[in-house]
Amino acid sequence: MITSALAQQLRETKHVVVFTGAGASAESGIPTFRDALTGLWERFDPAQLATSEAFRADPSLCWGW
Repeated sequence: MITSALAQQLRETKHVVVFTGAGASAESGIPTFRDALTGLWERFDPAQLATSEAFRADPSLCWGW
């Protein structure tokens, strides 16, 4: 909960830093790297995609990964 004092400080400051974890992206619908069903490491094999041969064969797949 943001108090009025905190809200005022945020309005007056020049710089704000926010530290978050992987849960922030998951809550936003962005796939995480480790999730068992939708994680990028579960859907793709990095050893197969992180090669020049894979890029030549399917550049859009490699860029999308």
